[in-house]
Amino acid sequence: MTAMETRRVDAYEKVTGRARYTADRVPENVVYAAFATARIGKGRIAGIDTSAAEAVPGTRLVITKFGADELRDVGFVLAGGHAAQSLQPLRDNRVAYRGQPIALVLADNPIAATEAAQAITAVYEPEPFAVKIDADGAETLMQEQAIPLPFLADIKVGDADAALQESPVRINSTYEHPAQHAAPIEPFTSVVRWDGDKLIVNDSTQNANAVRFGLATQLGIDPAGVEVISSHIGGGFGTKNAMYGHLGPIAIAARRLGRPVKMVLPRPQNFHTGNFRPASVHTVRLGADENGRLLAAVHEVDQQTSWHDLFPSDATTATSRLYATPTFRGRQRLVRTDVPTPGFMRAPFESPAVFAFESAMDELAYATGRDPVQLRLANDATVDPVTGLPFSSRHLAECLRRGAARFGWDQRDPQPGSMIADDGSIVGWGVAAGCYPASIVPIVAHLSATADGAIIVAVGGHEMGQGIRTAVALLVAHELGVPVDNVTVHVGDTRVAPQPFTAGSWGTSSALPAVRAAIAELCKTLGVTGDVPAAVRATGKSVVTVSASTLAPGQTEESLEQVKGGHLAIGGPVFPEFVAFSWAAHFVEVRVEPTTRRIRVPRVVSVVDCGRVASPTTAASQVRGAVVWGVGAALREESVADEQFGGFLTTTLEEYTVPVNADIGEIEVDFIDEPDLRFNPVGVKGLGEVSLVGVAPAIANAVYHATGRRMRRLPIRVEHVL
Repeated sequence: MTAMETRRVDAYEKVTGRARYTADRVPENVVYAAFATARIGKGRIAGIDTSAAEAVPGTRLVITKFGADELRDVGFVLAGGHAAQSLQPLRDNRVAYRGQPIALVLADNPIAATEAAQAITAVYEPEPFAVKIDADGAETLMQEQAIPLPFLADIKVGDADAALQESPVRINSTYEHPAQHAAPIEPFTSVVRWDGDKLIVNDSTQNANAVRFGLATQLGIDPAGVEVISSHIGGGFGTKNAMYGHLGPIAIAARRLGRPVKMVLPRPQNFHTGNFRPASVHTVRLGADENGRLLAAVHEVDQQTSWHDLFPSDATTATSRLYATPTFRGRQRLVRTDVPTPGFMRAPFESPAVFAFESAMDELAYATGRDPVQLRLANDATVDPVTGLPFSSRHLAECLRRGAARFGWDQRDPQPGSMIADDGSIVGWGVAAGCYPASIVPIVAHLSATADGAIIVAVGGHEMGQGIRTAVALLVAHELGVPVDNVTVHVGDTRVAPQPFTAGSWGTSSALPAVRAAIAELCKTLGVTGDVPAAVRATGKSVVTVSASTLAPGQTEESLEQVKGGHLAIGGPVFPEFVAFSWAAHFVEVRVEPTTRRIRVPRVVSVVDCGRVASPTTAASQVRGAVVWGVGAALREESVADEQFGGFLTTTLEEYTVPVNADIGEIEVDFIDEPDLRFNPVGVKGLGEVSLVGVAPAIANAVYHATGRRMRRLPIRVEHVL
């Protein structure tokens, strides 16, 4: 395949503005929606005054409450429902968290809608609230008791506590990870319109199925009468994983007014009402012999959730698999606080968990006098230490060896503070491993071949910038021997195929097997393996269409029906005959300026085992983006809770700091590129999330190497190394 044939297939549309995102859509006669939001941390609304809003020129409708029959319950997506949280605003006078919508305004233009929303005032009956996991009023639950599902139970292998007590070398440290928000470039955006009894929705979502079935449930209509289109998403990262609470209200408003409604939530409301990575506290205890070989590991997690939903922690699934630990105990607790329900954010549990665990491994390396890379290699696993099943593939050792060679790790002086750059900066080198569960969801794919050589693919999946269209197009072009330009890929559209939740790095590894199965069906139908256009012409038809569906190993057709009904049906990472993960190793150099103590990251080397690399250009882009995110997680990002008024203080991109170009140095990316054919017939595993896992601890470990100060709380700021 030539270099041109590995390009990002939708790059031209994106850079020229031809790719249409939800916010680009402006239907004729559209009205604009805006929320007024609660200004207390918790309590009740005693009264609300909308008169000033109604007097704003251009205001068409102000709604403060919907009836229970008008706006039905949808349910939390992780509890069998479809919504990002079970709490639906504008149905009663309760305020569960600051920023909760209390009124909906519809106006002829966005300026009038915003002005009217800000003119609404309310009288409140405030109640005490808790927005931090260590605050008075927060309530702690044992997860395995509160959510008695086997896959969320504490992980126990052997007697880790006894083995820990008998270990010659012990590490016992607590690590804190802050709440964080994804803040994608495209905020939460929806455009809805009615065509008779049909509801047509353009939405910035990673889960068009959930929006379709959630709206049908909420409005009491047939799902067949709801179409959801999310063909391009300006960043999702898990935060757009389900139906949000503004969709039902604006759909009702559109029906009342007889006009399309558009809503773009302003950035502060994305922070106040969107889900987020919850704050968490991790205690890691490691036991080892004098040579650093692990004998025991204990990982205990306290993770923030809301009062109205239990957002589960899955932190120890990753840390229990990193190394060949003969005994392991994981404990996960949930802490109820007065916030919107937290949610997924790239490597949602794994990045914080591995920050803690890989920081502890670095502490163990120093405690035993072992090189941090050699320590990890000495503890490499050959089978899954939790189940005893084989891994579908595991090339973590090769990631470490190749990364060390490319980074020049053998030139590292292990003594903290011993390496000085020519400009006087203190140099620190750090390493960390990462892993992420490999999962598959049921997918339906439709493939059409035309007599003039075009191939049209309609498949479940969403394009958030990660390149799923490119991966599908390259597979089709390779399998059928057609130019990439002849392939058109439709994703994120419930009109063409069921569109399940695309997250968890299962999008590509689920879609490609289904597309490949459809290709095999096409070849079987046409009775050829090449020259598809001629075979189509020989049938006397202008187009031949076939369909195929695929499941995860061990799944049944019932799982496919769950997906078609808008519910979750995730297979993995534990399958009947194997356990599947993606793996990564990150090597980081930091430089600490000797007087200001400013921390820079001039270079990173990341090596990833994600099975076969389906799309080299977009794969490398995903890893570089994850490394940038890891720099932010380690040195910049924190959603600061407002203990005085509730909600978050950092609700704009001026206050929620992220890395910019000047913060990023050289990022070198490499792939093992060994197909994992045990996992699926295409050999592809997840990439987008594992690429982030381990970046933050590698930076923290490098900061220790430079300064001799152990960083156990993120983000690391200048004052921490003064």
